[in-house]
Amino acid sequence: MPTTHRLVSAALAAALGVTALAACGSNGGQAGGDSGGGTGSKTVTLVSHDSFAASPAVLKEFTKETGYTVKVLKSGDAGEAVNKAVLTKGDPQGDVFFGVDNTLLSRALDNGLFTPYTAKGLGAVDPSTQLDRAKHRVTPIDSGYLCVNYDRKYFSDHRLAPPSTFADLVKPQYKNLLVTENVATSSPGLGFLLGTVARYGDHGWQDYWKKLKANGVQVVDSWEQAYDQDFSGSAGGKKAKATRPLVVSYASSPPSEVLYAKPRPKTPAQAPTGVATGTCFRQIEFAGLLDGAKNTAGGKALINFMIGKRFQEDMPLQMFVDPVVEGVREPAVFTEFGAKITNGETMSPSRIAAHRDQWTQAWSSLLVK
Repeated sequence: MPTTHRLVSAALAAALGVTALAACGSNGGQAGGDSGGGTGSKTVTLVSHDSFAASPAVLKEFTKETGYTVKVLKSGDAGEAVNKAVLTKGDPQGDVFFGVDNTLLSRALDNGLFTPYTAKGLGAVDPSTQLDRAKHRVTPIDSGYLCVNYDRKYFSDHRLAPPSTFADLVKPQYKNLLVTENVATSSPGLGFLLGTVARYGDHGWQDYWKKLKANGVQVVDSWEQAYDQDFSGSAGGKKAKATRPLVVSYASSPPSEVLYAKPRPKTPAQAPTGVATGTCFRQIEFAGLLDGAKNTAGGKALINFMIGKRFQEDMPLQMFVDPVVEGVREPAVFTEFGAKITNGETMSPSRIAAHRDQWTQAWSSLLVK
C-alpha cells in the first residue's frame, strides 16, 4: 500500500521485479562508517514488508544529505512483518519500521514497538492521515485504497460486465473468479475484511462471507501470491497458474499494468485492469522509530526524509501509493490510469483495535478451517 500501500497498500513493486533487498550503495565516502547499525554507525536499517521499494537515486540522495546509508530488511507481508517486530520488541532488527497500516496500527502501538518522535515537516502531512497525532509514535508515509481489481480482457472475452460493488461479488456470474488474501497474514486481506464489516455491520458481514465462500472465493497467504501468481490480469503473473480475473489489490494498481505491459502500448486508452470502485477500504501506512533502535539519529533522519518532497514524489511509481504530503504532484500515468475513489469505506482505529482479533478469528473459522 497503500498501505500498505494503496495501499499500499497499500504496494505493487515486489510483483513487478523489484529486488528483495534494497540499499543505496556505499557509505558515501564517510570515514568510520560500519554496517552494524550501532552507536555512531553510518548505516540505518529500515525494516519493512516485502513490497517496499525506492529508487536507488533517491536513497543515494538521502546518503548525500545525511551521511547515512540505508539498508532495507524485508520481513514478509505486512501482517507477518508486524508480528516479527512484536517478537523482537526491545531488541529490534533495525532502526525504523515502515509498513504498519491503520488495520494493524493498534497492535503495534499496544505492544510498545515505537519511540515517540515528531518528524520534521509533519505540518505538511495531510491531517486526516495523522492517526497518532497526540503521541507521534508513528508518522504517516502514504495512503491509498484497497479494492477488488479486474482483468478487462477476461470480462470482454466472456462478454460479462465486471463487478462494481461488494454485493456483485456474491452473484452467480462471478463464481470462482475472486482471489483474496488471508486476513491473519496480509494487510490487504484484513483491509478487505474491514471493508465488508463497515459495509454490512457486525451482524451482516459473516453472512456476506458465507456467500462469498459459497461463490468460490480463493484465499492465499499474501498479496504477492494473489496478485502476481493467481490474478490473470497481472503483468508479472505466471499465466499458467493465473486463473482468477478478480483480486483484492489497490485502486492504484492499474497504472502499474500500463507501465509493465508486454508489449507496452504507446498511447493506451485505458489500463488492462480496472477497479471495482464500490469495494474499497482506505489504507494509511506509517513509519516509526523502533524502541531499542541502535541508530536513533539515523532513524530520525530517515523518517524526516520519507515525508520530504523527493521521497514522496518517488513513491507513486515505486510502490503505487498516494503521497500524504500536501502539494506533492503525482506522475501523469498514475493520475490518468489510477482509479479515483470518493466513497471508500473507513473505520476508526479504536473500533479496529476493539474488534480486529475477534473478527479475524471468526473469519478464519469461516474460511480457513
